[in-house]
Amino acid sequence: MSAPRFPVSVKGVVFLGDRVALLRNEREEWELPGGRLETGEDPVSCLVREVKEELGIAVAVEAILDCWRYELQAGEVVIVTYGCRNDGEASLQISAEHRVLGLFGVTEIAALNMPEGYRRSIRHWDRLLREQGS
Repeated sequence: MSAPRFPVSVKGVVFLGDRVALLRNEREEWELPGGRLETGEDPVSCLVREVKEELGIAVAVEAILDCWRYELQAGEVVIVTYGCRNDGEASLQISAEHRVLGLFGVTEIAALNMPEGYRRSIRHWDRLLREQGS
């Protein structure tokens, strides 16, 4: 019996001030910016590319926050989340890939339709940034 294979999606928690950037997808869920890891691609490079494509900003990827298996109708995907810092001007632009871009305070995310793993990652990065005094 062969080991299961899952696509890997790398996602970034990006705060602009005290608000986290989220995108609403075709399933009407809020999600972190990022995307699928391509064959031979480094996860950090993938995330930098995806955030630039989806939000129009450059980021520095700093820390792995979480990893979990997410079940979708089309199958399963492994999600790896990273804490990121805006690495330049914060002039957000939404890609055609998503319907809505939103900026939310940490206390607002509990009411959003989103996977719990994203909430966990947002809270974790917020806590780490506060501990660093950032």
